Amino acid sequence: MARRTISSRSDVENLIYGCAFMGTGGGGNPRLGVEVLTEALERGLRIELVDAEDVPDEAWTCCAFGMGSIAPKTAETVAEMRRWGLVKKIAEGTARMLPYAVRELESYLGIEFDAVVPIELGGASTAGAVLAAATHGVPVIDGDYVGRAIPEIAQTAPCIKGKRITPLICHDEWGNICIIKEAVNYALAERIGKLISVAGYGTGMAGFPMKGNEMKETVIKGTLSEAMELGRRVREARERGGDPVREAVEFKGGWLLFKGVVSGKNWESREGYMYGTTLIKGMEEFRGEEAKIWFKNENHILWIDGEPKVTSPDLIEVVDLETAEPITNTDLKAGDRVAVIGVKCVEIFRTEKGLEVLGPKHFGFDIEYIPIEERMK
Repeated sequence: MARRTISSRSDVENLIYGCAFMGTGGGGNPRLGVEVLTEALERGLRIELVDAEDVPDEAWTCCAFGMGSIAPKTAETVAEMRRWGLVKKIAEGTARMLPYAVRELESYLGIEFDAVVPIELGGASTAGAVLAAATHGVPVIDGDYVGRAIPEIAQTAPCIKGKRITPLICHDEWGNICIIKEAVNYALAERIGKLISVAGYGTGMAGFPMKGNEMKETVIKGTLSEAMELGRRVREARERGGDPVREAVEFKGGWLLFKGVVSGKNWESREGYMYGTTLIKGMEEFRGEEAKIWFKNENHILWIDGEPKVTSPDLIEVVDLETAEPITNTDLKAGDRVAVIGVKCVEIFRTEKGLEVLGPKHFGFDIEYIPIEERMK
């Protein structure tokens, strides 16, 4: 199998930047992503990307990912964790749990995986899958199952195409291990997984065991190498004193939707998700306007002056106005000067089944999905 190696900190930073950008406000902490992969290189682990088409049809692949709310942990939450005896961790961060989850899935199935597939693009979630692959001495697929970050596992290409995703292994930072042997449907698999993640305040997971031929039918190809190239271009734009926001927009063929200052953010952590809204007061060419973004872990609906502007499954990304650094909904705060960028989703999510799971009506909004390129005319 032809492979591309990630061998330096700059490679890691480029990859994680691009994945965090495509994470649409979710996907985990990119600082953790850089940390775990830099540590992996320092430990002498080999990080390799492989094209999906180069994987043999009979090779075994699995998916490694995290599950749980991205909400910051309050003092009340920390006290609650202590009351449950959750004090000593195996390691810090759900991303570091993914190698454990993959190992448990191999043990349960009695097989060895030949490659690992990231479930989504995100600053920590993709890094965790890459770490799981490197720890097991196998490559990570240059691709993922969504082309962005999502809050529910049912919002993935394998589920849209009717693939089996169980058994699912849950392995949290404390050492709790659960197996979801079967689930009657994808929504229940998500619900059961979220119940487990709530109990442990987040969990690493492994599942979606597939032979190479099935993986190739469902994976969105080339997304990791594209993320690395996006990261490289934005970094170089910063270094030469250019406009990194424009560089990101142009590379992705996207749209600059808004510029402004975050004036408020309301949120709650509920049922394993972070729900909330962000308000942004316009500046420069958007002065006098107000943007509102609704999120469920990731950003899903953008209104400008009360009118829907962009909705999932298309991507709504909030970045630092000067550096184009992606800002997760965990970290976004009042006073941040930001740009809002829109990007087309991959085509499978514009199908009837795709919109059923990731369109605005899935999230309870009486809004018709209109592709971003149509809304921007």
